[in-house]
Order: sequence, then C-alpha cells, then structure tokens
Amino acid sequence: MSTTPIPTLFTVSFPPEQTERVIQVSPRIRLMTHTVRSAEDIPLDLWKQVEILYTDRILPDPAWVPNLRWVQFHFAGVDHMADHPLMGKKDIQITTLSGAAAPQVAEHVLLMLLALGHKIPELAAFQARAEWPKDRWERFRAVELRESTVGIVGYGSIGREVARLLHAFGSRILAAKRDVRHPEDNGYTPEGLGDPNGDLFTRLYPIQALRSMLKECDFVVVCLPLSPATRGLIGEAELAAMKPSAFLVDVSRGGIVNHAALIAALQEKRIAGAALDVFPEEPLPPSSPLWKMPNVIITPHISGISAHYSKRAMDLFLENLKRYLSGNILYNLYDPELGY
Repeated sequence: MSTTPIPTLFTVSFPPEQTERVIQVSPRIRLMTHTVRSAEDIPLDLWKQVEILYTDRILPDPAWVPNLRWVQFHFAGVDHMADHPLMGKKDIQITTLSGAAAPQVAEHVLLMLLALGHKIPELAAFQARAEWPKDRWERFRAVELRESTVGIVGYGSIGREVARLLHAFGSRILAAKRDVRHPEDNGYTPEGLGDPNGDLFTRLYPIQALRSMLKECDFVVVCLPLSPATRGLIGEAELAAMKPSAFLVDVSRGGIVNHAALIAALQEKRIAGAALDVFPEEPLPPSSPLWKMPNVIITPHISGISAHYSKRAMDLFLENLKRYLSGNILYNLYDPELGY
C-alpha cells in the first residue's frame, strides 16, 4: 500500500467539521485550503505539488500543475469553464457535483409547480389590493398535481428526485433524456433519493421526440445541463407543442430555453405560465417584460441554495475520494465532447 502523500488543495472554504472528514479518509491526504480570487494568487511552487484540486472557479494554467490528476468542482454546472485549457487534458479527471444539490432544487421545483397550479401569483396580487374576488370559485380552480401529467426534460439527478417527489402526489410522469437505452442512473445518488432504477416514469422519450412528449404535459420541468446540444433546445416549436393550459418550470441553465420565444408564448397566452430560476443574462435586466407578467414567477437563480449544501458537497467528494484512492471510476466525470 502506497504511503506517498497526496497534496490536496481546496479553493473553497468548508466548516472545520467537514474538512476534518477529508483527513480521516486517508493519512496520505495533505490538505491545504486557499480561498483566493484568482489562480495567480496561489504560489507557483504550491501549484506544482497539487494532485487533487477542489474548486469553484479557480483553475490554473496546465503548465503550472504537472502533478495534477483530478479536479473536483463545487457545482454541478461547469459550462462556464468549458473553454479553459485544463478541461480537455486527457491525463486529468474532471468531476462535477451533480447530485449534491438535487434535494433542494427538486423541492424548489415542487414549490413552483404547486404555486403555478394553485395560482399563487394571482392570489398574492389580490392580497396586495386587499380584495376578495367575487368569482373566486372559477378564478382559483387549481390545476392539481394529482392526475396531472408532468414532463421532465433531462432525467439526471434533479429530474429523478423531482420524479420521486411527484410520484407521491399521484402525478403521471414522462421523461426525456439523451440516452434512452439506459434508463437507470449510474451516477451519484444518495440513499433513498431519486429514481436509480428508472422505475417512476410512465414513458421515457429520446430528446429527438421531445415535442411528442410536450404535447401531453400539464407541466414541463427543464433540468438539463447546458451544452452545445442543449443550447436553445426549448424554442418556438417546442413551446408551440405545449398545451395552452400548460406551465413551464426552468431550473436548468440560462440559454436552454429561448427567452424571446418564451416571452412571446406567454404574452400571447399560448402557454399558461412559467416559473424561471435561470436566465440567459443574469441578473435579469430590469427592462425584461418577464418581471411584470402576472403569470410568471421569477426567482434569482437560488433553487440550489441550501444550508445543507456544504455537507452534501462533502459527502459526494468523499465518495469520489475513496474511489480515487482505490482506483475506481469517479462519479460525474466531465466529458468534453458532451460539454458536461
């Protein structure tokens, strides 16, 4: 058994009780933490030692890190780093935190589905006016999740956890994913969460048949990673395939939903409403008509925020660290060709 030290650099700050867990995995781990604004703020002689890097956005020049073998990102989405030269290095494993934020994002999705179906924005407007609507029986007839059809676009860790929560509500679940030949989930799934075996959907669609799925849905949830293949995936034709009574919830990445097409569909009431947590431009400009639409809920890219994120992130990292030390395949390996 090797006793060679493994210099491990964190550029993300964790509570002491979490970093202590890293050291307990193996006496070989030599843990260093430097929370900095740029890679240049870390001494070059330190970069030369690093074998494992845990980071959010701090990536060094490949020439600085001759011993680097693994980069673990602190987030699931790494599209903003795709052009960095380190991302294509074949001798360096790149992994994401896909799955760590699934519980809180799925709860946010459920909140938005209920809020749209039960017309919470309109109820809040009446409350602000201190008005008791005379036609409340007709105006506030809910679109219940029970017996509704919910289409999940992107059946990864978030989509599968959304499906698990919706299953308890009695929803009919449809899903679309890139590879329908493998409905099971071989990625990181905490025990008791998600849909690891692909048991919860009624039907699984290839992305190429997305419009066929959208035609059946009362609610559509978008939770895909952003890549060249998914950019602009939900456009005019896809929105036109949706029912006029259907709602859209987007917790993916800005750029997957074409917002010009979405704004037009909302203004012309070709769909019933939307809940949006991600945008092509963030912050969403004050001039955007989305802010003032009565059938839209805007949240400022907060669906993944949780008081438990540090622990969940560390849980995943430690699973990967144990795999790294034993020579097994890591969870959430980044594929440069796919872009995630």
